[in-house]
Amino acid sequence: MLGVFPQSLLVIGSGNMAGAMLRGWFAQGLDPAAVTVVDPCPRDLPAGVRHLTAIDPGLSAPDWLLLGIKPQMLAEVAPQLAEIDLSHALVVSMLAGVECAGLRSALPHARAIARIMPNMAVSIGQSVTALYAEGLDEGDRIRLETLFGMLGTAEWLADEAQMHLVTALSGSGPAYLFRFIDSLGKAAEGLGMPADQAARFAMAMVRGSAELASRSDESPAELAERVASPGGTTRAALNIFDADAALDRLVGEAMAAAAKRSAELGQ
Repeated sequence: MLGVFPQSLLVIGSGNMAGAMLRGWFAQGLDPAAVTVVDPCPRDLPAGVRHLTAIDPGLSAPDWLLLGIKPQMLAEVAPQLAEIDLSHALVVSMLAGVECAGLRSALPHARAIARIMPNMAVSIGQSVTALYAEGLDEGDRIRLETLFGMLGTAEWLADEAQMHLVTALSGSGPAYLFRFIDSLGKAAEGLGMPADQAARFAMAMVRGSAELASRSDESPAELAERVASPGGTTRAALNIFDADAALDRLVGEAMAAAAKRSAELGQ
């Protein structure tokens, strides 16, 4: 596995997501001495990592350039990166909404460009990461898939437009689930259960149900029907979700809003 790591990795912005990715790779053998992080306030960098608070135009040409900044910062950062030799660099961007064409325009001298969209579960090695690139050679594709597979699972998209949907589904998705867990606890509390106990029951139920769903050959919809016997308690609850497709409609509207915002950020 050591051979798949970049010989030199320049990271611009090491917030929650990029920082978690680095920690995952360090745990699996990435040499801290191969990494330079540019961030005013980096998180938990191990000994050996070179840390800069601003981009130094004298930086050596990197093997990989990982962009972990906010999309709105690209216009500010790109001119600073123009002073660095990127002719041999694979640029890996996690900027929501910023398409390959925009990245290529901002960083015209980069050897190659790829986009990724991980999620918060990268911090525990359970992320699902979408990958997209145009004209990437087979070696780069294998390295990308292998490296992000170390942090959970990685899957290529055939159409770049799907990246907006991935952002709305798996990128933003943890927040949807966290909100649902919170709502379950609040509902139980409202019906008379102590708040701390309600939160524990909700969390344990979701954790066990997610594991069951991941192991089952049945779809989530089929599993729901297995739990809901006719005339029973579960059916009474599902009838509320199903009335006028209330749950499907609400989730669909929320995801559409996230996908729309992803497209706006790219503009």
